[in-house]
Amino acid sequence: MNDAAITWPDLSYPAWRDTAATLHLWTQIVGKVRLALTPWVNHSWQVPLYVTARGLGTSPIPTGRELFELELDFVAHRLVMRASWGAERAISLEPQAVADFHRRVIDLLNDMGIAVRIGETPNEIANPVPFARDRIHAAYDPRAAHAFWRVLVQADRLFKLFRSGFLGKASPVHFFWGSFDLAVTRFSGRRAPLHPGGVPSLPDSVTREAYSHEVSSAGFWPGNDAFPQAAFYSYAYPEPDGFRQARIPPSARFEQSLGEFVLPYDAVRTAADPDALLLDFLSSTYGAAADAGRWDRAALECAQGVPAKVRQL
Repeated sequence: MNDAAITWPDLSYPAWRDTAATLHLWTQIVGKVRLALTPWVNHSWQVPLYVTARGLGTSPIPTGRELFELELDFVAHRLVMRASWGAERAISLEPQAVADFHRRVIDLLNDMGIAVRIGETPNEIANPVPFARDRIHAAYDPRAAHAFWRVLVQADRLFKLFRSGFLGKASPVHFFWGSFDLAVTRFSGRRAPLHPGGVPSLPDSVTREAYSHEVSSAGFWPGNDAFPQAAFYSYAYPEPDGFRQARIPPSARFEQSLGEFVLPYDAVRTAADPDALLLDFLSSTYGAAADAGRWDRAALECAQGVPAKVRQL
């Protein structure tokens, strides 16, 4: 295996479809623990997971006067719980039904004195099966999970660089377990019209608060049965007139079925300069949203950040 294949591995959706479906639900169980115990933050920023040096983690979660965190480790293939009082426990990531994974996570927390009840119904999934009853999804291919995480490592690195070129309000780079994607969002600073809602298995109040202000949002998504390919994406809410007609890299397109620009992951991983292609996609689609939406770009934008160099005023 060469360096390029390690950095940008193959991630054919059909090849890891069953593992992806199971892992999506496992991340929801882990994320819902954070949701149950963390004070609400604007745009649901208290619920996502974050890319770590070994997988996906919650960051610290409060419990009484202490903290704990959960990490899906895709190197050693364990779910690890670490606590501020020195405790550490783990369970193996291996083929197992969602119902069994759910029970093991709750038992692990209970054994550590952390009492938590999570919502049993998966979010943003059509016809969801409660976690405790789901014996349909039970696949786990460690090589596929590791490859998925390796893609997230590259996306996280470049999204953070892209984020550094914006002075206005911007989200962290974070992994939303409901939609199973890594995302970063920029805000114009203006209020948005009320979102219509209608996201499967998600309260409209959550969606409407998330989209309370105008956004240009980009991310990486591994695909699903309706769109069976991994892709980077970018969209605007509300979508301004002329947005879809913007000039973007030739390997990208506006996908009508999704209502957003997409750049196939395979186009990035096979490009002569993957970093440059992805950054061009992020910049051009953001520019399309900002120009069509008449954002105050001069006030909101800046040069990309440089390590250890103070930003010039």
